[in-house]
Amino acid sequence: MSTAVETEEKPAPYHVAHHTHRDVSGGWLRPAVFGAMDGLVSNLALMTGVAGGDVTTKVIVVTGLAGLAAGAFSMAAGEYTSVASQRELVEAELDIERLELSRHPKDELRELAALYVSRGVEPELAMEVARQLSADPEQALEIHAREELGIDPADLPSPLVAAGSSFVSFALGALLPVLPYLLGATALWPALVLALTGLFGCGAAVARVTARSWWFSGIRQLLLGGTAAGVTFVLGSFIGTAVG
Repeated sequence: MSTAVETEEKPAPYHVAHHTHRDVSGGWLRPAVFGAMDGLVSNLALMTGVAGGDVTTKVIVVTGLAGLAAGAFSMAAGEYTSVASQRELVEAELDIERLELSRHPKDELRELAALYVSRGVEPELAMEVARQLSADPEQALEIHAREELGIDPADLPSPLVAAGSSFVSFALGALLPVLPYLLGATALWPALVLALTGLFGCGAAVARVTARSWWFSGIRQLLLGGTAAGVTFVLGSFIGTAVG
């Protein structure tokens, strides 16, 4: 005699993602890599331009260190001002939205419901969803900020972090062409080799946030940086000859 074994029906498992996406916003990688690349290209071009003028090794080193300091502080100051201004603008808009939510809650509720309707939600359901989401004032502000301004109030950029990261990444990039001289080199070619290698590495790293292959991005940045260095060297030679 066989007995039927009843098994409890288990709920279907949650969907598990079977693929991943690149970080299209760039995250920390993009500002860090581009800051280092900027420092590398600008300081390499500055040093090769001065070296083209047939100056002493000491002058090249002083120029490289001065370019590093000036560029890093300039980048940090510019980034701080830019991000601080952007944050202040966003906070001002959030204050306006917060005031509207307190003064005209029904109008804001209808506005949110209309937005969901425009995206294909049925009117009654859209109004109910908007009503439930708007029950908490802070959540309502966050939703309106996301939908109308395209921002996350809890994830605003920090001016200090932006300035600090720009300063460090630019300084590290600008240090590469100076480093061989600090270690005792007396010719330009070691600085060129190290800087161009760094440019290729930065370009390859950029491939992390683009659809290009690492070798294409690396070679492209190598050619661009090398061209900038070559042009400034020629200009430096002409200027040095004219001044001499």
